[in-house]
Amino acid sequence: MVIGVLALQGAFIEHEKMIESLGVDCIEVKQKEDLENIDGIILPGGESTVQGLLLKEYDMLEPLRDKINNGLPVFATCAGLILLSHVIEGESSPYLDTLPVKIKRNAYGRQLGSFVINKKFKNVGELPLIFIRAPYISKIDNDVEVLIENDGNPVAVQYNNQIAMAFHPELSDKNYLHRYFIEQIVTPSLKLAV
Repeated sequence: MVIGVLALQGAFIEHEKMIESLGVDCIEVKQKEDLENIDGIILPGGESTVQGLLLKEYDMLEPLRDKINNGLPVFATCAGLILLSHVIEGESSPYLDTLPVKIKRNAYGRQLGSFVINKKFKNVGELPLIFIRAPYISKIDNDVEVLIENDGNPVAVQYNNQIAMAFHPELSDKNYLHRYFIEQIVTPSLKLAV
């Protein structure tokens, strides 16, 4: 199994370390050819506008959209959530447009307004949720599952082969969500060693 990590901009190295901590191979996705022979992809936090422009410039936007729509497992954090969303408030068009949610950019505040809260995730324990210039999920379709909420608002969601969150699990010391992605979305028959 090989997980690709979109490495055009943003916090991709931190995601690579999380995947490697689970004993899973990963590669950096920097060009269209890198989308071949991967079993899942991570879209990291960073600058979604820059990532979207680079995906277009390197002719990766359409191929990546097609792969996701055809079942490629995807794990998206912060800017990655923005890339996947159907609707971005105040903007005329989305990027990948594969996740039926509406988001608002930077709704949790600017860099100085960053914060951390602890929330339980499924039956695996508490997870620190690190919010840095995080987007706000303002609307979800009925078939989108909410994985984690904060004050009644969804901050992590799952839709078929896609998991997306407004926060940065890769900046914590807990790999719960990355493990969940591998075990539940990429290879449901696999149980990783702890």
